[in-house]
Amino acid sequence: MNSLMLHDNLGLSIKNNGIKPMIVLIHFSFVVEMKSYLIKEVLVVNEGQEVISDVLIQNGYIERLGSQLVKPSNCVEINGEGKVLIPGVIDDQVHFREPGLTHKAEIATESKAAVAGGTTTFMEMPNVKPPTLTMELLEKKYALADQCSPANYSFFMGVSNDNAEEALKINDRKNEICGLKIFMGSSTGNMLVDNYVTLDKIFGESEVLIATHCEREGIIKDNLDKVLAKNANPDIAYHPIIRDVDACYESSFGAIQLARKKNTRLHILHISTAKELELFSNMMPLKEKRITAEVCVHHLHFTADDYAQYGHQIKCNPAIKEASNREALWKALENDTLDIIATDHAPHTWEEKSQDYLKAPSGVPLVQHSLLLMLDYVKQGKISLAKVIEKMCHAPAECFDIKERGYIREGYHADLVLLDLNNQTKVTKENILYKCNWSPFEGHNFSATVLKTFVNGQIAYENGLVSNENLGQRVAFDRS
Repeated sequence: MNSLMLHDNLGLSIKNNGIKPMIVLIHFSFVVEMKSYLIKEVLVVNEGQEVISDVLIQNGYIERLGSQLVKPSNCVEINGEGKVLIPGVIDDQVHFREPGLTHKAEIATESKAAVAGGTTTFMEMPNVKPPTLTMELLEKKYALADQCSPANYSFFMGVSNDNAEEALKINDRKNEICGLKIFMGSSTGNMLVDNYVTLDKIFGESEVLIATHCEREGIIKDNLDKVLAKNANPDIAYHPIIRDVDACYESSFGAIQLARKKNTRLHILHISTAKELELFSNMMPLKEKRITAEVCVHHLHFTADDYAQYGHQIKCNPAIKEASNREALWKALENDTLDIIATDHAPHTWEEKSQDYLKAPSGVPLVQHSLLLMLDYVKQGKISLAKVIEKMCHAPAECFDIKERGYIREGYHADLVLLDLNNQTKVTKENILYKCNWSPFEGHNFSATVLKTFVNGQIAYENGLVSNENLGQRVAFDRS
């Protein structure tokens, strides 16, 4: 639990056992003993602006922004000269594998990797064991995160062919849960939704955002059958042929047609093809869009040519495809056809990844290095720092209606990242925090360094270490 919820629940437990309420007050007095920080003369990059400013953090919030702020008593001063301060990254798509798949990852391990990489808030997916298909199972995941996550958190409610009524209970809790997740393609467990009656009901009645994984299962199966007819033991080079452009496009097209018919708030995850971009618009501000799209860092970085070097390390769904798709994704990101940059962080053990192509699972561990990777592209001049912050911090907050996060504003939660853009970070086996303990970026020198990550005004990460003193909070949403 985060510290506030922990002591709140302790207080209720004490009262229920007949102990004097005075003890409850002692617990609450502990809660407010949070450290305060004054970051001096740091370059604040936020909402398209770059300004040298002081930033005062008190009681978990951004108290003041301005020049020559006076340090309050009992406040820690941080010299920000030559450094850059940005909002914490909000990753709207991660797989932390708990419960049921904890040999690969856990909420505790992956959330530590997140804050080490500058991600202060994550939204986690329901394809675990058992799949998150009931409110009871959803709350169990929140309870797990309450106890161990240094990052802020939210969890998607899953949809299957036969849980529509249960899934739609989210309408009564729209300000507590990030959204519904529908796999319109292969998935772990009973989560492929291909029943049109179910889809019609969910798209028609959901009052919250629906996030979809779009790949057409029938096309994938036909492609696989054709490959197996010629080669009984295909290798990784066939992955973008089996899970091809048409599989993605036809599924995304179907989801968008249904969303338009029902006026659904639809968010399509991990767009990977140039052809799909025809389905989205940049003709209105993000807040006015009913249909939005995400791109993941691996689809911006790798191409099918990289399978020869990385093999199953970069096997993922949707597949990484030929280079022309990557270049189209970059252009769509710059012109705001694509709205969010995320990771689809999905770890597997090295042993699992080392199996033959047909058995090796899809997914790449990415959350610790997503921001650093994008900062490499800033250094190369491929994208501006302001645009990275827009797509990784501001846009997720707007897209999901997150309350008081995603920006550096007075009165907002102090989810912040202090960067050194002139100091490299080398990825080594020793500093990889994923439980799977591997990364396709091992040995790479990133051009920047995450110096400190603040979550709710407290330091969650600094000097290579994740703090065990504070935990993140359940994310709240502001939906009418």
